[in-house]
Amino acid sequence: MTYAQIAIMATIILYLCFVIVVGIAIGRRSKKSSEGFYLGGRGMGPLVTAMSAEASDMSSWLLMGLPGVAYLSGVADASWTAIGLALGTYLNFLLVARRLRRYSVQLDAITVPSFISRRYGEKKPVIMCIASLIILIFFVPYVASGLAAIGKLFNSLFGWDYMMAVVIGTIVIISYTSVGGFGAVATMDLIQSIIMSVALIVITVFGIVQAGGLDAVAANAKALPGYLSLTEMHDASSNGAQPYGFLTIVSTLAWGLGYFGMPHILIRFMAIREEKELTLSRRIASVWVVISMTVAICIGMIGYSVSKAGRIPLLEGSASETVIVQISNLLSTFGLLPAIVAGFILAGILAATMSTADSQLLAAASAFSENLLQDVFRIKLTQKQTMIVARLTVICIAVIAVFLAADPNSSVFQIVSFAWAGFGATFGPAMLCALFWRRSNRHGILAGMVVGAVMVFVWKFLIRPMGGVWGIYELLPAFLCAIVAVVIVSLLTPEPEREILDSFDEYNR
Repeated sequence: MTYAQIAIMATIILYLCFVIVVGIAIGRRSKKSSEGFYLGGRGMGPLVTAMSAEASDMSSWLLMGLPGVAYLSGVADASWTAIGLALGTYLNFLLVARRLRRYSVQLDAITVPSFISRRYGEKKPVIMCIASLIILIFFVPYVASGLAAIGKLFNSLFGWDYMMAVVIGTIVIISYTSVGGFGAVATMDLIQSIIMSVALIVITVFGIVQAGGLDAVAANAKALPGYLSLTEMHDASSNGAQPYGFLTIVSTLAWGLGYFGMPHILIRFMAIREEKELTLSRRIASVWVVISMTVAICIGMIGYSVSKAGRIPLLEGSASETVIVQISNLLSTFGLLPAIVAGFILAGILAATMSTADSQLLAAASAFSENLLQDVFRIKLTQKQTMIVARLTVICIAVIAVFLAADPNSSVFQIVSFAWAGFGATFGPAMLCALFWRRSNRHGILAGMVVGAVMVFVWKFLIRPMGGVWGIYELLPAFLCAIVAVVIVSLLTPEPEREILDSFDEYNR
């Protein structure tokens, strides 16, 4: 092992120790209750709310998936995805955040399934059960994609066994998530978002220098057909351009619809201490997400030029997702201080991964221990037992995710896109109708959630492979089908009871 690798490893180990210590310290000061564990006692400030929401959203996809897509195919796919996500971030904060905070407090709901169930006055928790199962079904592979990113990182850096790296990363995440709960997760997300931002800036500047300057980056990009076009996409296999048509653009923009149904993001809105502070949170989140995704796309293009300059290997397939790792390795060869900086950059990838995985573990744990065990199966637990079950659930879900992350060749981008579609199509229409449509009822919401979930699988595995006009991102058709199902079934069944309508009117004043 070279001195550069030793410096990088030492830096990363110090960072991981810092995460564990801070997370546990915050957890010990947190309120020992289910609301404290899952919502931080509804005491989050606007900065923590904004950056925690975005850090838990972006994950390793920001530092690995998005640059990898730009590296291989140019700006079209990555840029339209980023535009959709930026719009989704802004609209989610603008349309959903305040209403969800207000209504969830009124209903005393601390999880997304409990909010939807109580919004429609369920006596038999059918929606609660379906919503909780959906969270478990889609979050486990989502967590697995993050753990896979950790495995790829350490394998490419130090030649460590892939699965051993996955297990180490999982242990670190479990340590502070199971002890600290939401308070530790949200605070660590803020710290990790700062590290992610610094990593993006340093890699951009260093990459431009190693590529030979901005002129070289621009020249290399222009030399590839379709690389800089928003209506064409570069095809590396044929060294030609493929059309990126209107239908594809619309389906890619549909990534933004996913925000309305992301439990680990929606929970941040429920946790802020004051409803009025969400205005500042919206501004912070919107600015950060635009800047960070723009820089990530640029890093993909810069990375290609660094490869052309012979400074890093030419990357193919899923290996393109390691472009930041390769540039960081190059930085570490310039001396001890650059190696330490490279260690912090690579810690940024860990930060991105952990900031999402911890939030997803917490949301999945709440779906099982709070909603399924206590609300659906009516298992009575004391406050202490609730905390024990919640922590054990975090550990169990993480272990399952480790097994699902066993394939080192899996694409982080593809796994995330499928899980994103699943949540967006099931919870997105339900959440919008719950907050905005007085006439919607439990029958319509249940129909919409089931139709959305089924359509994601049907479109992904049966319809989309047909190609052509059918080859659009599964989130868009599944979301639209779910909305239609909610509307039709709600109108064909009796309107909600007077008590439910009065509750809606009271929150909507």
